[in-house]
Amino acid sequence: QVQLVESGGGLVQAGGSLRLSCAASGRTFSTYCMGWFRQAPGKEREFVAAISRSGGRTGYTDSVKGRFGISRDNAKNTVYLQMNSLKPEDTAVYYCAAGTTWGQYDIWGQGTQVTVSS
Repeated sequence: QVQLVESGGGLVQAGGSLRLSCAASGRTFSTYCMGWFRQAPGKEREFVAAISRSGGRTGYTDSVKGRFGISRDNAKNTVYLQMNSLKPEDTAVYYCAAGTTWGQYDIWGQGTQVTVSS
């Protein structure tokens, strides 16, 4: 089972960019589908983006399409979330997740805070 550690969060002005990274331990990273989720204060955790084991398939929630990009480097055991044109409503704790089935995640990171100022 992998363990996940997110990094790259921070404070950015609206319109700016951040790249989140999620480093996975273990030698089985390439067997997991990976996802990014976020949770804003007072709101439920929501899906942001997902990527298949090989990286050939991706999916996004509508609110980030065209602005965010998910990618992975299986040689580095890392998944990324490139976030462009950030908006204040993107402010949240962002979580990395792993699962052996597309759309189902059972391993979670500790989260990284993203704050977008207006």
